[in-house]
Amino acid sequence: MSLVDAPTGGAEEARGLILTDARLVGSDGSPVDVLIESGEVSAIAPGITPAPGVDVVDLGGRWLAPGLWDWHVHMDQWALARRRLDLSTARSAAHAASLVGEKLRDDPPPSGQPLVGYGFFDALWADEPTRGVLDSVSGDVPVVLVSNDLHAAWLDSAALARYGYGGHPTGLLREQDAFDVSTRVSAVPDELLDRWVAEASAAAAARGVVGIVDLEMSFSIDRWARRVAGGDRSLRVSAGVYPADLDRVIERGLRTGDVIDGTGGLVTMGPFKIITDGSLNTRTAFCHDPYAGLEGTPAARGLSAYDADELVDWLRRASSAGLVPAVHAIGDAANALALDALEAVGCGGSIEHAQLVDARDVARFARLGIVASVQPEHAMDDRDVADRLWAGRTDRAFAFESLAAAGVTLRLGSDAPVAPLDPWVSMAAAVSRSRDGREAWHPEQRLVSSVALAASTRGRSSVEAGSVADLVVTESDPLSAADADLRAFDVAATLLGGRFTHVALG
Repeated sequence: MSLVDAPTGGAEEARGLILTDARLVGSDGSPVDVLIESGEVSAIAPGITPAPGVDVVDLGGRWLAPGLWDWHVHMDQWALARRRLDLSTARSAAHAASLVGEKLRDDPPPSGQPLVGYGFFDALWADEPTRGVLDSVSGDVPVVLVSNDLHAAWLDSAALARYGYGGHPTGLLREQDAFDVSTRVSAVPDELLDRWVAEASAAAAARGVVGIVDLEMSFSIDRWARRVAGGDRSLRVSAGVYPADLDRVIERGLRTGDVIDGTGGLVTMGPFKIITDGSLNTRTAFCHDPYAGLEGTPAARGLSAYDADELVDWLRRASSAGLVPAVHAIGDAANALALDALEAVGCGGSIEHAQLVDARDVARFARLGIVASVQPEHAMDDRDVADRLWAGRTDRAFAFESLAAAGVTLRLGSDAPVAPLDPWVSMAAAVSRSRDGREAWHPEQRLVSSVALAASTRGRSSVEAGSVADLVVTESDPLSAADADLRAFDVAATLLGGRFTHVALG
C-alpha cells in the first residue's frame, strides 16, 4: 500500500510491517526496506520479502529518521495556551490592554469567569504593565495575563482581589506568586483538559514527535495514566516531579525510568525538577553581574530560590531515591550554583535552560556528565532583551556550540508553551541562530544539522536494526534542508512502536 493508505491509531504496536523504498537520514540515500516486528526495527536491507500477514507500506523514496523528542514541555500549559488570548504581538502595555479590550468586547468569557491571556514580553516595553492599565479596559471582569516565560502574571484589580493579592501595588506578580495564580486559572475539569491535551498530543505527532519530557508543575503522573487508559496514545511521556510532590513519588517507590502501571510502557517516571532562579524577561535569572539598568537595586542580580546547602539537600534526597535531577538554571550564577550542587552530590542529571554560562563552567558540564537541556528558540525570542540586559555577556548566552565542542551532551526542547512544541523549530533556531530573515545572532554558536537532529531524538543519529520503531518520515533530507525550510518542514508520517500515529493526507 502507499503511505497515504497506511492505517493510523490502534492501541497495540504493529506486529509486522515493512517500509519499502526508504532512504535513511545520515546514509548515502540508497533505497532500503525496513522490517518492523514487535515494535522494533529488526532488519534493514534492500528487497526484504514480506512474510504472510505482514503489512507493506511504500515510502516512495521518502526519508526515514528516528522519531523526535521534546526534552522540556509543560503539556497542560501548552494545551491551555493554545486556547488563550494571544499576547505575543503586544509591543507595549497599552497595546496588550487594547487586545484585552477587543477580546472582552467581541468574545467575553462566561459570566464570573476570568479572561486569561498568554505570551507577553514586557522587558523591552516603554510603559509599565500595571493594574490600572488593565482596569481601564476590563471593568469588573477578572483578567489574568501570563508572561511568555511563565514567570510573571499581570492582573487587573478584579483578579487581584479574587486571587488574594488585592493590596498588590502594581498587579505584576513574579515567580511563585505568578505560579500560584497560573495554577488556579489553569484548573479546568479533567475531561476537558484531557481532550485539549489529546489534541495537542496529536498535533505534536503530526510534527514527527514521538515523546516528551513533561515538566508540568503540578503532579501529572496519574493524569497521564488516565489519559492513556482513555485512548490518548500519541506520545511517550516521561513525567517529572517537583519538590512539593517528591514525598508522593518516594512513597510509591518510583524511580526515574520506571514504567507507570497500566500505560503500556508509554508513561514513565521522569526527573526531579527543581527551579533555582527566575527568567531573563522578568529580570529574575540569578547572575554574577547586575542587569543593565538595575545596578544598585536590591534585585540587581536576579533572584536565587535556594542557597547552596538547601539545593544540595534536595538533590541528595531525590537522587538517593533514584530520581535523576533536572535543575532549572538560567543566569550564570544559577548555573554555577547548580553545577556546584550536582558535583557535591555526585548524582548526574541535567541543567534545564543553561542560558547564560560562565566560560569556566562549560568544561564542568562535560567533566560532571551533566546534560545541557536547552531551548534554541528562546535565543530568537530573547536576543533583543539579552543584548540590552546582558550587554557584554551575550557571547556566552545560549552557547550551544561551545557546550557541544566541550563534549557536553545536548538535548533540545521547546519549554512549550514558551516556544512551540515543534522540534523542527528548535532545530532551525539551533542551526541558523536566526528568524524572520534577521542577521544570525552570534553565529559562532550555531550547531551543525547532524548534532541538532541527534539532540532532538534522544541521541539517536540514525535508524538502526535493534532500535525502537519510533520513526519520522519526511519528504526531504533534514540534514541538507535550508535553515528557513526546517521551520515548516514537511512531515509525511510518524510511527510510535511501529504503529502510525500520523499520516499526511496528500
